[in-house]
Amino acid sequence: MCTNYDPVPRHLLQDVFGVDAPPTEWKPETLPGDAAPIVRADAKGRRECIIAGFGLMQRSRSGHGARSFETMNAPSEKVGERCSCSGPWYRGQLCLVPATAIYELNYDAGPQPSRYKIWLPDELAFGIAALWRAAADGSHSFTMLTTKADHHPVMSRLHAPGKAKRGVVIVPRARWDAWLTCRDPDIARSFMTLYPAGQMATEPAPVLPGLKGHSAVVEVPLPISVTPGPLFL
Repeated sequence: MCTNYDPVPRHLLQDVFGVDAPPTEWKPETLPGDAAPIVRADAKGRRECIIAGFGLMQRSRSGHGARSFETMNAPSEKVGERCSCSGPWYRGQLCLVPATAIYELNYDAGPQPSRYKIWLPDELAFGIAALWRAAADGSHSFTMLTTKADHHPVMSRLHAPGKAKRGVVIVPRARWDAWLTCRDPDIARSFMTLYPAGQMATEPAPVLPGLKGHSAVVEVPLPISVTPGPLFL
C-alpha cells in the first residue's frame, strides 16, 4: 500500500508528461489528503493536468473514521466491486499519478520499520496507474491501483509482517496514452502488472523535517543496491 510519494516538480510535467501545470502549488511529498497533480485524457484524448486530493473518497466527506476508510489505493482484482472505485473504473476515469519516487516501509531489521525510497533510475519521472473522481463541489480526488506482489523481488520485501504484499502499477512510458484513453475495463486490466524489479532502485529515506505521519519510523540502513539489478541484497 503506497500512501506517500514524491510528486513531480512543475517543470517535469511539461518536460516528461507534455502537460502544463495548473497555477496551484503542491507539497514536495504527498501524504493522504494532500493535493497533487494527476494527468488524464480530455474529451479529445489529449493529455491534461489537474490538481486532485490523494484518496478517492476524501476523509472529510466519507463519514468514516480515518483508519477505517482508506482509499489511497485500490486493489486491481476488486476494483470493479468496491463502491468507492467501481464507478470511476467502469466510466473509464483513468489517470496517471506523475511521481519521481514512492515510499514504503521495510521490516527486515525488526519490529520498527525502516522507510525506503523506490524509484526508476533510468527515468526522470514515472506514471502510476490511478482512478480519478469528481465531487459535487468541482474538486477532484484519486486513488492508485495496486496488484499482488508476493513474488516481486522489491515489493515483496515491504509492508508489515502478515500484511498483503502489494505494489502500485507503474505504466511504461510507451503505454501512457493507451492507458489514459482506455475505456474498456477488460483491456484496462491488462495494464495491472508490476514494473520489473531490475529497473528499480531503493535506498533508506530520511523523513523530511516537519513531515507528519512518520513518527513511528526509524532509519535502519539495510544492504541494498541503488543501481538496476537485484535489490535488497
